[in-house]
This record gives sequence, structure tokens and C-alpha cells, in this order.
Amino acid sequence: MRYETLTHEIADGILTLTLNRPDKLNAFLLRMGEELIQAFNEASENDDVRVIVVTGAGRAFCAGMDLASVNSDPDSKCNAFGQNEALQPTMADLDERLEDPEIIAGVRDAGGRVTLAIFECKKPVIAAVNGAAVGFGATMTLAMDIRLASDKARFGFVFSKLGIVPEACSSWFLPKIVGIAKALEWMYSAEIVSAAEALRCNLVSEVLSPEALLPRAYSFAKMLANERSPVSTALIRQMMYRNSALAHPLEAHKVESLGMAYTTRVEGKEGVAAFIEKRPAKFTSRASRMPPFYPWWKR
Repeated sequence: MRYETLTHEIADGILTLTLNRPDKLNAFLLRMGEELIQAFNEASENDDVRVIVVTGAGRAFCAGMDLASVNSDPDSKCNAFGQNEALQPTMADLDERLEDPEIIAGVRDAGGRVTLAIFECKKPVIAAVNGAAVGFGATMTLAMDIRLASDKARFGFVFSKLGIVPEACSSWFLPKIVGIAKALEWMYSAEIVSAAEALRCNLVSEVLSPEALLPRAYSFAKMLANERSPVSTALIRQMMYRNSALAHPLEAHKVESLGMAYTTRVEGKEGVAAFIEKRPAKFTSRASRMPPFYPWWKR
């Protein structure tokens, strides 16, 4: 895919995805959604990519849906949010026809398709939120693993002001990150959340000066790219997200047992040897070659 709304750069095992519509504050378009899905799906299987950093060009991270540009075709049946109003979708449609092109194009939330691609990705994802992150600009970061913010960053879960519901799977992610009470408060109020408040509520892990933001993101990314096992990292990422939602710890124990049985016979040996010999480990696994039990949640 030729990227029109993103820049896509791979260097030293790090893929940098930059939302690149600075004149529009990187506002979200359906084209941007398709490009993000493609980028995350490809990165998941690309062994040249060890970690992904996502940021925005210019002074904003992402100002949310570009409501003025989403539907510029007067003959389109889709509304400003890309929903085909000629359709009357039911839950059965989503259960049985999820991948039907008509459902994808006219019913499924575009932001949710992006966050699901991030969720399925095998590579760790770092958000470097450099400015305003509103609507999808805020919710897309929830599926990312580490969120770093500039002190210029602002977050807005503004859906209730528009009379719509949260999207991008945020009703699943946000309560897990900040707790149900704070998630409801932010969603109900639709007020803008400062970087300092985001840090206090654990939405972000650090607040930095604008000039320190990307260096900090790349410092963490380089550690992951150069000092951690790709397969171990991929398993850890999926185990944390999926096992934490299981009904009983016994189910997590089963997955962890399979993970230990595999990794201790492969790169665990190198990790132990490096520890004993007091040297950096040289991990050689590839996330494109996962153990036989992966993906265990689809069994």
C-alpha cells in the first residue's frame, strides 16, 4: 500500500508510524484507518520490525474524525462517521457477517478495526502523544502498550457531546486502564484531560517536554528491539491482554505452562547463559515463527 496519510519508516528494528496530516491536525480519515490496519498487520509478521512507535506530525497527535472530509461524495449512503444509513444492522449481522464487505464498509466502526489490528499485533507499541488527542486520537492509543505524553498533550473522550457512543473498542480498554469510575467520568463529561491529569490517572506513564518525548520513546524502543526476545515479547503482549480477561486464573496457568515449556527450551537457555556469564543475551527467535500453541485463544 502507498501511504497517503502516514509516514512509515523502519530503522534499527523500530517502525515509526507518523500520522501525517498536520494541516488538519492529523484528523482521522477512513483512508488513514485502512493504512493503519495495513501497517500493523504487516509489522506483526515483519521480522525487521521489533517495536512500533506511533506519533503525530506537527502540533497535534490526532484531532479525531475529520467530520468535514469523511463523506465528500454527495451520492454516498454513508454519514459523517462512515455508517451506511441504508442498512439496519443487527447483532446477528455482526456475529455472522463480520467480514462481509458490506458490513465492513458500512457498519463496522473504522476506529475499532484499527485498534483490533493493534491488539492482534505481535510487536510492542509505544504511543508518543505530542499534542491534542481527541476522539479517535485518544481511543486509538488505548490499544497501545506504553503511552508517553508531551506536556502539550491533551486527551478528549468527547463522544457524548456529539450524541454518539465510544468507539475503537474504548469501552473495553479504558476501564481496564483508568478504572470504571474514571472512565465513566471522562466519557460522561467529555471534558479535555490535561497531560498531568492523564498521568495521575495512569492513562500515560510519563509526561515529558516536547523535545524529550521522541528520544524517550526511542530509548525504550531500542531496549525492546535489541535486548529482548521477539517471541518472548510477543507472547508476553498477548498473554497480558488476553489472560487478564479470563474468568479464572487456572486458564492463565495453562497458557503460561505452555509458554514456559516452549521458551525455556529455546531462548530461555540463551537468557540463562547470558545471566551467568554476565553478558548481553543474543536472542535469535523470530515473531513470524511462533510456538505451536499460538494463537491459543482460537482453539
